[in-house]
Amino acid sequence: MKPRISFITLGVDDLERALRFYRDGLGLPTEGIIGTEFDHGAVVFIELQPGLRLALWPRASIAHETGLPVSPPAPTDGLLAHNVGSREEVDAVLAQAEAAGAVLVKPPQDTFWGGYAGHFQDPDRHLWEVVWNPAFELTDAG
Repeated sequence: MKPRISFITLGVDDLERALRFYRDGLGLPTEGIIGTEFDHGAVVFIELQPGLRLALWPRASIAHETGLPVSPPAPTDGLLAHNVGSREEVDAVLAQAEAAGAVLVKPPQDTFWGGYAGHFQDPDRHLWEVVWNPAFELTDAG
């Protein structure tokens, strides 16, 4: 398998609420909800960086697509990391997320490996890390 991940899909309980959080609260660009003309087709796509999109899709639609039952969310099953360029940017992004309705799980603090990070959960309990890693230099593409 060649690494060609182009979508990261998060299951959500309320698509409108998720859209408001990510678009209005975090300021991520999206066309909004599309695909409403199809049963189980309503979805939100957010371009994260060239070639990589975040999809917000109702958990019931994911269950319908896969044939699996809807299960309770398990926040520790995954973690999305958002790398930023400074400690101050970690603080700013976490404050923006909290103002948008996120739950601050762990306030920003120095990490054991020399960085600085904090964690929040979105309204559907998906776990995000906002991190500054001095070993990773960010480019305009990432």
